[in-house]
Amino acid sequence: MSESLAIQMLSIQKIYPDGTVALKGVNFDLRRGEIHGLLGENGAGKSTLTKILSGLLRPTEGKIFIRGKLKNFRNPSDALRSGIGMVHQHFALVPTFSALENILLGQEGSSNLSRLQMSKARARVEEMMRAGGFSVPLDARTESLAVGVQQRVEIIKMLYRSVDVLILDEPTAVLTPVEVHDFFKTLRTLRDAGKSIILITHKLKEILDVTDRVTVLRQGQNAGQIATPEATPEILARMMIGHDVLPSIEKKPTQIGSAIMQVSHLRVKDNLGLHSIEDLSFAVHAGEILGIAGVEGNGQTELVEAITGLRPVEHGEISINEKNIAGQNPRQLYQQGLAHVPEDRRRLGMILEFSLSENSILGVHREKRFHGWLGKILWGKVGSHTWDLIKKFSIVASDVKAPAKSLSGGNQQKLVCAREFDKQPSLVVAAQPTRGLDISATQYIRDQLVHLRDEGKAVLLVSADLEEIFQLSDRIAVMYEGKFMGVAKPEELDRERIGLMMGGVSALAAPVGEAAR
Repeated sequence: MSESLAIQMLSIQKIYPDGTVALKGVNFDLRRGEIHGLLGENGAGKSTLTKILSGLLRPTEGKIFIRGKLKNFRNPSDALRSGIGMVHQHFALVPTFSALENILLGQEGSSNLSRLQMSKARARVEEMMRAGGFSVPLDARTESLAVGVQQRVEIIKMLYRSVDVLILDEPTAVLTPVEVHDFFKTLRTLRDAGKSIILITHKLKEILDVTDRVTVLRQGQNAGQIATPEATPEILARMMIGHDVLPSIEKKPTQIGSAIMQVSHLRVKDNLGLHSIEDLSFAVHAGEILGIAGVEGNGQTELVEAITGLRPVEHGEISINEKNIAGQNPRQLYQQGLAHVPEDRRRLGMILEFSLSENSILGVHREKRFHGWLGKILWGKVGSHTWDLIKKFSIVASDVKAPAKSLSGGNQQKLVCAREFDKQPSLVVAAQPTRGLDISATQYIRDQLVHLRDEGKAVLLVSADLEEIFQLSDRIAVMYEGKFMGVAKPEELDRERIGLMMGGVSALAAPVGEAAR
């Protein structure tokens, strides 16, 4: 093994107890002082490979060398002691602990941190946040923080441990362009200091912007490795999928119809009892996609939860098809024509222990088409329905009776979207619908949203992905501290302007009330 290598993984194979072959003799190496991109479609084996490297899984076969020494990790603590840390796409935080307590968790030794130690630790964390461009309320309970803020806590938590090898699974999914730029500066600083970084992302632009080399996996095998200066989006996409792909959305001119949803003078509190939405009014019309852009934690989560019946409305009105639905539960809202793709698929979108069949009918399980004599569920019909969704959305699954937790994260998201889009709604509320999805899945979900819009449905899209917002939206609303800084057509905005608005620096000249109609 070369002295320049921090990691070398040879002939890694992983066969799960149910017989699923996730990795088929994969080789991977990571140099000291490099940022290495790891690409592949959902189910390609990226997560399995990095879980093995971080001690969460044990390989069926293969060898791992860390700085030239053969290692057999029994758990993540073993990997961490060898200088390897992973920030997962799904968080490993204690909800009732503060952000600072989560960052320091496991570092306190045999007794609680003293006040002096805590003060020093806080000062170090605050300095790390300033250097990395992060903003986290350290004393807030983690369960009260938006998804994007929780992700930042995870990143800071691992950086605090001074790991030599940092594995990042979709770390920028909830960051603004400015935050991504600052975060990449931090990664480059770490690299220049001799750290080694594995970056898992589906955003090809990020791979090309910040990595030194790229390894691509396809169907559990090596599809190739390339130096980043030699790569292009087309080359990487071809390596991932096995054929050329044209990631473009065909948006036809649309006929904007009447308002399907109207929000009037809405006021909503967050989990701390503070107003996260203050006097917000807007409408979403038939045949349009209204995209909401903004830094996570500015009220988007609370707005979606209020609309979808998951959070009480303190004041104001929400109407769907001219019926006030404020205060109704999710079942009642579904009957009013609402479909909801939540930002946290694992917590709100599915029940991981349930089978794919059971998850495929959540919310519609009371419909007569799935019931027989005396209301008994006809699981044969449910299974056929599930297979139809699996085929239509190209979900990689071995059996409809398999638990949802057996799917990769991307395939879990595709199952949630398949179920919700199949409800034939008049209004779709989609929060971060393509987060963590590969190129093909992202393309498919976006095509489906445009198809729903072309059918005359109203779509409210909440996304931290500016490319997605610009690509799909007929109108864009920029949200800051619970209010809209303005609403405009995509051609009336550019990335610099929208970035300023997301930071609360600039607003559109037109009155928000006029623009929001």
